Amino acid sequence: MLGGYVNHLLGEYLQQHGYWVLFLWTFLEGEAGLILAGFLAFQGYLTLPAVIVTALGGAFLGDQFYFYLGRWKGPWLLKMFTLVARKFRKALRLIEKYGTFVAFISRYTYGFRIVLPIILGMSSFPASRFLSLNMVSALLWATLFSLAGYFFGKSASLFVEDVSRYEMHLLAALAGLIFCMWLSHFVHAWFRRKPARTRLKRIRDSRKTVDQ
Repeated sequence: MLGGYVNHLLGEYLQQHGYWVLFLWTFLEGEAGLILAGFLAFQGYLTLPAVIVTALGGAFLGDQFYFYLGRWKGPWLLKMFTLVARKFRKALRLIEKYGTFVAFISRYTYGFRIVLPIILGMSSFPASRFLSLNMVSALLWATLFSLAGYFFGKSASLFVEDVSRYEMHLLAALAGLIFCMWLSHFVHAWFRRKPARTRLKRIRDSRKTVDQ
């Protein structure tokens, strides 16, 4: 009884707000919301083609916005936001290493999805080339991660006879998997930065010794 009422409320909320929430989510960041939307499409709360189109629009327009933000306000962003300034050199190295391909893979690079389009906007990268690469990349990204959530539900239906009965449990399990993926990225990045932190600590310790 309670489960049916919750499902009814969820259905009403998603019908009214689901697509614009997904649009904002994909405009700002990520895969997590899109995977969940794909699962909800399998459950019938949303439609898969509309999820893909909405995510395509959010992802494409988001990166176009960041690109032109970098073109118009790049130096100001470097002064105002330490996060952008801190990642500036790494982003430049990626651009130098991969060239044009960076515009295609920027949304797949953890921690650089927003920064890379901004840096590309600050460079001499042609706006028309970025637009075409961004469109293809956004379409592929929206399709892949929508289908990931959809096929998660499809796979669950092979083991659970009535998926809707265990809907909240499956949503929680999917959210847990996404969190574990995010945590693995965070831990990996932390270990990669560990040698740099060690060197910095040695430099600070040596300076303290000299000052004393």
